[in-house]
Amino acid sequence: MLLDMCFRPLGRCFGGGEERDALLWDIDLKPHASGVYSVAVVQANSLLEDQGQVLTSPSATYVGIYDGHGGPEASKFITDNLFPFLQIGCSFVLKFKGSSCLILAKIIRMKFATEHGGLSADVIRKAFEATEKEFSHLVNRSWMTQPQMVSVGSCCLVGAISKGVLYVANLGDSRAVLGRRVHKNTSTMVVAERLSTDHNVSVEEVRKEVVALHPDDSHIVMYCNGVWRIKGIIQVSRSIGDMYLKKPEFSQQFGSPISLKAPVMTAEPSILIRKLRPDDLFLIFASDGLWEQLSDEAAVNIVLKNPRVGIAKRLVRAALQEVARKREMIYEDIKKIEKGARRFYHDDMTVVVMYIDQPRGTSNRRFDDDDHVDCTNVPVDIFSLNKGETQN
Repeated sequence: MLLDMCFRPLGRCFGGGEERDALLWDIDLKPHASGVYSVAVVQANSLLEDQGQVLTSPSATYVGIYDGHGGPEASKFITDNLFPFLQIGCSFVLKFKGSSCLILAKIIRMKFATEHGGLSADVIRKAFEATEKEFSHLVNRSWMTQPQMVSVGSCCLVGAISKGVLYVANLGDSRAVLGRRVHKNTSTMVVAERLSTDHNVSVEEVRKEVVALHPDDSHIVMYCNGVWRIKGIIQVSRSIGDMYLKKPEFSQQFGSPISLKAPVMTAEPSILIRKLRPDDLFLIFASDGLWEQLSDEAAVNIVLKNPRVGIAKRLVRAALQEVARKREMIYEDIKKIEKGARRFYHDDMTVVVMYIDQPRGTSNRRFDDDDHVDCTNVPVDIFSLNKGETQN
């Protein structure tokens, strides 16, 4: 009984006699080269469609948030394939412990970074393009036996810190928000600065962009049941996957055949690059499941006013409390709803909070050399993991 109460990924306990949420997984705090970070995920779908990962080394830190739709296949594929195009070569050994993997290998720069002298907008763009291309090949090979593969896709948000420079690239409506200190007159405050672009046709500018790109298609964006959608199907305009909306040969394989004259979605990321500044305090990377419930400002205030340990879990809980408030329920009632059924109340949520206020090279973590890379991945199924079942 005691062992069951204390079972947690990474061997930590909830403590305090609190009834735990079997669909919540988190990491309280881990170090990276410029500070510490925290991760939390809550599962709503029968199959967790969100995936996320944090990769740390002495020279760089990478964060990935992949919000899948139509199934988990695309987000899982990105988890396995995007980061290698950015930094890590294909020759490494994985040692799994729960949902975390320790990568012990010599860092081998892929040709994109080698050709361009390190991380850059062009390297990131090529990595997204290569990931999309490889997923397209997978769909081509498998769609005859797995027809659903033509309609699965994923938003993709990536953050990277290297040599004091922050890179943010995204497809879809996951979001990166910076907590930044601002000095005004004699007072100091912390403001929320959005670093990513929401590629969602609910945003008027995005809707106009999609319409302008398809002047001959009067049904490119449709208002259905109170929501704007591309072809009446999907809200996001950029993704990895969704091949039925990108390739005519797959558009007829969808449940209702789609008239597709040209791709109506793209895998071209929006990219922001900026030097980190002394007043930059922390970053919040999260799938839209969080942002549907919390504003940028609310999330930044929660991070600012609470202890660092378990801060990502605190953000998820704040979002779930908002879900409960809207439904005139209490948080404990939300926790009792099973996966699948919970999707009627909220989406999967993946959150990474990364503090960046520690000077580079002063991390509590002891990095021996560039042979050591630590990679933490979100579990494939949180409920099974918390029940102690084997993860494949």
